[in-house]
Amino acid sequence: MRIFRPLMLLFAVVAVVLALAVTGFATPPLPSTLAKYAAGTVKILPLERAFPLDEQVELSELRARDRVRHARILLGGGGRQSSVGGVVDFPVQGSSDPYLVGLYFTKVKLGSPPTEFNVQIDTGSDILWVTCSTCSNCPHSSGLGIDLHFFDAPGSLTAGSVTCSDPICSSVFQTTAAQCSENNQCGYSFRYGDGSGTSGFYMTDTFYFDAILGESLVANSSAPIVFGCSTYQSGDLTKSDKAVDGIFGFGKGKLSVVSQLSSRGITPPVFSHCLKGDGSGGGVFVLGEILVPGIVYSPLVPSQPHYNLNMLSIGVNGQMLPIDAAVFEASNTRGTIVDTGTTLTYLVKEAYDPFINAISNSVSQLVTPIISNGEQCYLVSTSISDVFPPVSFNFAGGASMMLRPQEYLFHYGFYDGASMWCIGFKIAPEEQTILGDLVLKDKVFVYDLARQRIGWTNYDCSMSVNVSVTSGKDIVNSGQPCLTISTRNILLRFLFSMLLTLLLCIFFSLT
Repeated sequence: MRIFRPLMLLFAVVAVVLALAVTGFATPPLPSTLAKYAAGTVKILPLERAFPLDEQVELSELRARDRVRHARILLGGGGRQSSVGGVVDFPVQGSSDPYLVGLYFTKVKLGSPPTEFNVQIDTGSDILWVTCSTCSNCPHSSGLGIDLHFFDAPGSLTAGSVTCSDPICSSVFQTTAAQCSENNQCGYSFRYGDGSGTSGFYMTDTFYFDAILGESLVANSSAPIVFGCSTYQSGDLTKSDKAVDGIFGFGKGKLSVVSQLSSRGITPPVFSHCLKGDGSGGGVFVLGEILVPGIVYSPLVPSQPHYNLNMLSIGVNGQMLPIDAAVFEASNTRGTIVDTGTTLTYLVKEAYDPFINAISNSVSQLVTPIISNGEQCYLVSTSISDVFPPVSFNFAGGASMMLRPQEYLFHYGFYDGASMWCIGFKIAPEEQTILGDLVLKDKVFVYDLARQRIGWTNYDCSMSVNVSVTSGKDIVNSGQPCLTISTRNILLRFLFSMLLTLLLCIFFSLT
């Protein structure tokens, strides 16, 4: 009898494990948005506006901010590990309305004890940097209604320096020349086209995140990363009205956080976003893969420092515009960049002029064209969806990005009792087309770094999305903007652990 009872329990456990392995099961939805990875941690970052929703700005200021942004793009920039196969969820705040400034930031935690920093999301640069406590001229207050924090390297128990002899300091993947300080610390200096910039030194410390393993099961997780500690800032970075704690680079470089974490299997080599475009805003920014039907993919242009796609043509109302495809050809300073850090969309002049002419000709009998502050606008007495034509951006690989009128127009206000809508496309200051939030909103975008491609599809970002965290791509759907994951593998591992424990008990009972 001493052997018989454990064996009965053993057979019962084996039966349960086999039944789950064959049939699977669904789990109740978890509050968040979705992503997939077979063996790592999927992270979802909260995005927030750089300005309150009730604060308007002039278009000139918006374009000035974008010019600073484009200067950064064109010039470039330069412990204990816990990995648990789960999902991290944070809700997104903000809106793509250009008059509310679609500038997003998120929160990260660094150091021991951890300090929380508000950092701007930037897919045009690679490095995560935060302001150091030793910075002499950095802002100490912010007009964004947030508290600014400073990284205290001596006060962190897990902080470490990157020395000049470290391979990171001479890495060919750095986008700016490393500098060696007198105390043998590896430094950096990022200079932007508007005269602003930052300099400091590289650090290593613990990066914290919470991993959701299942319903009501959350594990604290962390990983050591390399990041920048800013000791000097200049230009717009010193202004308090827009001040944040730093910049979170999501670029393609080896020192970006997504590259650092994915190279160690902590997160997948993919990130995604779905930015809600209506007045209430919101959405998700995910270190992981959002799974929704209908995604089309276009390959990334190889050997480019940014997320550069090969645009082939632009269509208005189904008619291709007379644009020489050569104006879209990619190089280090040309091509088409997908950039969430830019609010508007910028076309090279050879594409901008035909686009404006095609839109104006299409609606000439239905609206009143007007120039406002140098911008092409229209007085509209009905819904823009009933008047303005659809637009398509066509890319290599047969992928087209379909734009509704609200994705190339923005509401400027009212004039003589009519709504004034203005074109949200501007002439690119350089020979580089940049797709900003105006066209990226209300779509799922997937940056698949492993396959070197970007995918997208139109999507209501207030709806739920699907996720898989198993190699078999188990998919669960939920009804609200939330995250639903399959926990089948997690529970199977738990049951196998129970089985192993039972076997050990039987072994010791026989000895």
